[in-house]
Amino acid sequence: MDLASIQNLVAEYGTWIYVGIFVWTFFEGETFVIFMGMAAHHGLLSWTAVFFCAWIGSFCGDQCWFWIGRRWGPLLLERYPRWQPGVESALDLLKRYDTWFILSFRFIYGVRNIASFAMGTSGVHPLRFALLNFSAALVWALSFAGFGYVFGKALERMIGDIVLAFGLTMLTMFALVIVGSVIARRRRQSPRTPPGVANETRSS
Repeated sequence: MDLASIQNLVAEYGTWIYVGIFVWTFFEGETFVIFMGMAAHHGLLSWTAVFFCAWIGSFCGDQCWFWIGRRWGPLLLERYPRWQPGVESALDLLKRYDTWFILSFRFIYGVRNIASFAMGTSGVHPLRFALLNFSAALVWALSFAGFGYVFGKALERMIGDIVLAFGLTMLTMFALVIVGSVIARRRRQSPRTPPGVANETRSS
């Protein structure tokens, strides 16, 4: 999609394009949000509206999948056993990283919906998930809509590769934060030898 295609899209649908942003981000939509950020860069759309629609659309999509998993998870997994590996992988990451996984799963390409569904089948409290999901959706929308707006001119010919690289960069940043927090927590939890015991050991 180039600038001319975006112009035609905006001209054809007008303000309905914002509804399209909401619907698209309800399911996935990283690339589309960047395109709409580009449109805002060229003055075709309001960046604030693009960001807000992407934020709320992303949040609502994950909330929907979470509640589907919470209400019908076991039944759907029995009916669609091919979902089971993805759900198990998501639950394993949730068990290992907890809060950080909830904040970062939407940046992991291809696992967003199954991760929300999986967490719905887990013991994650709905209010806790909603609050973390709301914050993560804000960061997601700000990142991709802002990226499209700031680098709109440069993105016109390189959009595919840059979207992938940007998503991987964001995921790497989250992974580094997770690793750092895990290391810090293990250091805090590691038992320390009391000074008296250490002295006794040296004297013996």
